[in-house]
Amino acid sequence: MHGVPAQSPSPRTAADKPLLRFITCGSVDDGKSTLIGRLLYDAGLAADDLIEALEKDSKKHGTQGEALDFALLVDGLAAEREQGITIDVAYRYFATDKRKFIVADTPGHEQYTRNMATGASTAELAVLLIDARKGVLSQTRRHAVIVSMLGVRHVVLAINKMDLVGYDEATFRRIEADFREFARHLRFLSIEAIPLVAKDGDNLVQESAHMPWRKGQSLLAYLESVEVDRGALVQPFRYPVQWVNRPSHEFRGFSGFVCGGNIRPGDIVRILPIGRDTKVARVVGGDGDLEGAVTGQSVTLTLAEEIDVSRGDMFVSPASPAKVGDRLKARLLWLVREPLVLEKSYLLKLATRTVPATVKKVTARVQIETGLAAPLTEAGETLAFNAIGEAEIELAHPVVCDRYIENRETGGFVLIDRVTNETVAVGLVTEAETAAKSGAAFLEASYSSMEGLPPPASERRSTRRTSLLKSLSWRALGSVLTFAIVFGFTRDLALSLAITVTEAVAKIGLYYLHERAWARRNVGPAGEISAPPHDVGL
Repeated sequence: MHGVPAQSPSPRTAADKPLLRFITCGSVDDGKSTLIGRLLYDAGLAADDLIEALEKDSKKHGTQGEALDFALLVDGLAAEREQGITIDVAYRYFATDKRKFIVADTPGHEQYTRNMATGASTAELAVLLIDARKGVLSQTRRHAVIVSMLGVRHVVLAINKMDLVGYDEATFRRIEADFREFARHLRFLSIEAIPLVAKDGDNLVQESAHMPWRKGQSLLAYLESVEVDRGALVQPFRYPVQWVNRPSHEFRGFSGFVCGGNIRPGDIVRILPIGRDTKVARVVGGDGDLEGAVTGQSVTLTLAEEIDVSRGDMFVSPASPAKVGDRLKARLLWLVREPLVLEKSYLLKLATRTVPATVKKVTARVQIETGLAAPLTEAGETLAFNAIGEAEIELAHPVVCDRYIENRETGGFVLIDRVTNETVAVGLVTEAETAAKSGAAFLEASYSSMEGLPPPASERRSTRRTSLLKSLSWRALGSVLTFAIVFGFTRDLALSLAITVTEAVAKIGLYYLHERAWARRNVGPAGEISAPPHDVGL
């Protein structure tokens, strides 16, 4: 029958439905909160008590006259209702017959950009709103750059308030073309443009009768059907240790969150930064032992050996380990009004590890007008409020990390002011390396762990000074014995001293030349000690 929804022959339970995390963003007053509130209302996903509260709140705080102000379904803070703006990130969970959703409604004001970045950090798709009267604004571009920077690869370009431009198709096409031209460099995999009137529900749940020229799905239908990447499920195993779980002397486990890949009892993992390989004995969940764990699960792992592991360490796949480094190249979003200070000591928190860090240099800054990074021209230039740039960071201790494009959980970090304890920047690792003085130690530890051996002691390179000291110490006892033997036979002190000194000088010289010859033989063209014959260059 027409008008009667078709019944699914086998209704899906909530556990079977795929989950989509998305964010609404865009410039201030573009209608983000109204869009979410009206979508929930039209889809019948708002509870009766919320609708009753909405009716009362609309009379007291509403901005739509006698009509319902759907933004109030999402904006819950008193300051938000008084000012009619979004300040904090508001998360809402809802589900349809086809999919589960977690939406983050984020603020559009520049001063609350940090809250918008928080919402985008876990999103898989962004609904980017644009006021049809204003077109693509600076804050629209900034939000587009931020969601791209934070790994969001799918965008719905929601061109709102089409009623205020007479539902004009030409206006819609122009704004869509402007945004697509701007976003050419932002690595989005899909951009779906939808004309909307959020307050009236046009193209939210049902297709709009006012815009027959638009052929395509409504917003909700598109969100139910869009395919997003599930790359974390096939990523190498990553497990930052959050807590050493020791409830009794009979149990010692390591609790954390699986940030990539999967794990089962019996699997081999590498513990970084120490570089030791071991076997997982048990995977323990809230209700007991599990057969395994996958990305997104919080579990406790126990090991087959007693190894010193603490918060901040990371279990990784030995076949594809994470990087260990104390020098990072990263892209930063600066969140506070005080500009970044080079060489100032901040705290860098990446996964479960926190270390002192200094920004050594800012190499480029993203131009919001183009979305591209441009090199800085003035010495000592840094980042100001809401600026995005590329920087080089030096850490007091090495951290375990991936590039952000490979893993969002282990490649993202925050910088914290050590005095105010305020988060001053979010950062994304683009490259990690270790200082030369400590690189060899990490490499040796990693290789030795493959054989279950302790890390080998570092070998000092032979120098002229060490060769001379070796020859002198080697001849000291021998010269004393030579003098005693000669004096015992001749009873002549002068003759005994002359023979002893002559023999000592000759043998010291021969030993020194012998040492230098072998040192030269073992040194390659670059001045480094050559690998032993059995080292195949691992």
